[in-house]
Amino acid sequence: MARSDKMRLGAFMMIPGHHVASWRYEHSNAQGVLDYSFYRQVAQTAERGKFDMVFLADGYAVHERFPLALEQAVQVRLEPMTLLSALSSDTQRIGLAATVSTTYNEPFHVARKFASLDYISGGRAAWNVVTSHTDDEAHNFNRDKHLLHELRYERAEEFVDVVRQLWDGWEDDALLADKETARFADRAKIHRTDHRGKWFQVQGPLNVARPPQGHPVIIQAGASEPGKELAARTAEVIFAAWQTLGEAQAFYRDVKGRLVRNGRRPSDLKIMPGVFPIIGRTEEEAREKKARFEELIPVETGVALLSGLIGFDLSSYPVDGLLPELPAVEQVDFKSRFQLIKDLADREGLTIRKLYQRIAGARGHREILGTPVQVADQLQEWFEAEAADGFNVMPPYLPGGLEDFVDLVVPELQRRGLFRTEYEGKTLRDNLGLSRPDNYYAEKAAAPPSKATAG
Repeated sequence: MARSDKMRLGAFMMIPGHHVASWRYEHSNAQGVLDYSFYRQVAQTAERGKFDMVFLADGYAVHERFPLALEQAVQVRLEPMTLLSALSSDTQRIGLAATVSTTYNEPFHVARKFASLDYISGGRAAWNVVTSHTDDEAHNFNRDKHLLHELRYERAEEFVDVVRQLWDGWEDDALLADKETARFADRAKIHRTDHRGKWFQVQGPLNVARPPQGHPVIIQAGASEPGKELAARTAEVIFAAWQTLGEAQAFYRDVKGRLVRNGRRPSDLKIMPGVFPIIGRTEEEAREKKARFEELIPVETGVALLSGLIGFDLSSYPVDGLLPELPAVEQVDFKSRFQLIKDLADREGLTIRKLYQRIAGARGHREILGTPVQVADQLQEWFEAEAADGFNVMPPYLPGGLEDFVDLVVPELQRRGLFRTEYEGKTLRDNLGLSRPDNYYAEKAAAPPSKATAG
């Protein structure tokens, strides 16, 4: 069934590619991991393809649990806010999304950085809200252990609320710069936050005026119950991970239903599952690419990646055997990804080796393989079946994996009327079809007095 809206696309900038062995692939740029010109090339390719945004994941640790795997995998990356600020000068329309954790930052810092990026980019900033999930990160921030799952989300809810209040601290017309009257700002339209909560005490106001978008776009990726509730209240984009159409449709209906219960419209949130595309000019060429990537995965790296994703050390188990008895989902930290991977292994009877080969590229997201027409068919099916509003594209290697998608798949989507041929507006909100949020304080001032307080 055709939809009236257009498909949304994000480009996941994991350098030099989303496959764990991408740096070994003969056509990837393994030397570009810390090279700004490479990131610029990738961002400009995505913009040439009219993508809504480029997206940078981030973490705060080098994971040393499996020393040999550490030696064999890419563990370095540039800091996202610095990088996206630079990319804003080398792009014009594409959105710039950065991951920043609510566990190891403070609301004032995050509000100020994203407001600044929104100004620098002309309204193209987006914040991917994460809570982090490893003790390795805790060890870099004066802690012995990471926060419990429920406490992380409790902190995140308060964190996001405070950031949004800080963004609203200046009304849109508070900044005057009136030389004649010597009034730089209208004090009546600048509001202190005065937040006192369980996790944070923040006076405010922010020392950056309200961002061009009102609020930079808020993205989330959590699929747990607390994650879905937080998204239904605060998120405008969700990066989800699903393997089957039925799972994706159930998640889509669930989250869109929660929006209505939170006084929001279904169109206020775009659900964009991750897809890992392996594209060939023939299906045989695509399968040969997939086999080549699988050949390049060192066993230790594959086992370590799988162990990290499910939160269970598999290094002592035979790689050609099935998964051992795993703990109940309630006992692990990364619950939604654990369940997804365990279901995949159970459904297809995969050995540890076959399982890490399956997830080494997509890392729990959906793998789509084939010719440009076949890849477009798979994206169209999920989009029209209301399993997705768009997709976060995870190229197996860069730059070629993204270039193939832009040059071969995007024209096919455009030919079918599923994807834009030109950007609709100048801001990320414009292009995603998201409304600009009203200012909380201005709304409050304009509201008529209640009967209880009316004189």
